[in-house]
Amino acid sequence: MKISLLLLALLVLACGSKDLAVVPATVLAVDSPALSPTLPAPASAPETTADSVPRLPSYAYLTGKFDPTQHPDFVPVAARYTDGDPYVLHRETYAAFERMHAAALADGIKLFIVSATRNFARQRQIWEAKWKGERLLEGREKADVVYPEAADRARAILRYSSMPGTSRHHWGTDIDLNALENSYFASGEGKRIYDWLRANAATYGFCQPYSPKGVARPHGYEEERWHWSYLPLARQLTQYAATELKDSDISGFAGAEAAAEIEVLRHYVLGINPECQ
Repeated sequence: MKISLLLLALLVLACGSKDLAVVPATVLAVDSPALSPTLPAPASAPETTADSVPRLPSYAYLTGKFDPTQHPDFVPVAARYTDGDPYVLHRETYAAFERMHAAALADGIKLFIVSATRNFARQRQIWEAKWKGERLLEGREKADVVYPEAADRARAILRYSSMPGTSRHHWGTDIDLNALENSYFASGEGKRIYDWLRANAATYGFCQPYSPKGVARPHGYEEERWHWSYLPLARQLTQYAATELKDSDISGFAGAEAAAEIEVLRHYVLGINPECQ
């Protein structure tokens, strides 16, 4: 009897030790522990396999200050999926897009990428060309002439373009599809594409972050029917931006001084479709 009780006690202790040794499946690795907090995967994110658990990247990654063509988690997009320009995406975004592309094609819908990852340097080129009036806003306005005040000019550019360091396109999670005009998706083939995306994109993890503005989304960019975000990665990065990014950190380009005045973090980085949060 004493021997049986002793064996039972040893068995209980062994089970308790095993439980303490279990590492939760939601803990994510990081590129730089000194710069990146460890966050759990969002409860509402689509399921991922053991090989596809995303790594939360560094602050430099969050703000686009890296070369995605040299990053181990980024892969080139095959030409058959694009408008002919070379693009790269985070490998998880790319795999999900391939699945969505195949499903759309089976329904007679052809999706193709017209913009993907843009790092800080590329976003700065786009932003400063608009800031200096070298590139017209929506093809009609010279920002430096129409908007002499920095805050007004920044808001005008921010209708459709992000400040460098704040763009979701830095992350390799966001893609622009088929056209860059809302009017294209309002009728004909464009409407068929948009209707299919609205009905099916969520199945593959994608969400439209810039939905029509209104009560649910009073601030931020104008509607972009072409812009789709891969949530299993982007949702974590949005949460990371909410805790780590500061308006005062936005710098390194013409017009950066307006970031704090217009509250670019609250109104733009976090001013997204509630369904994508």
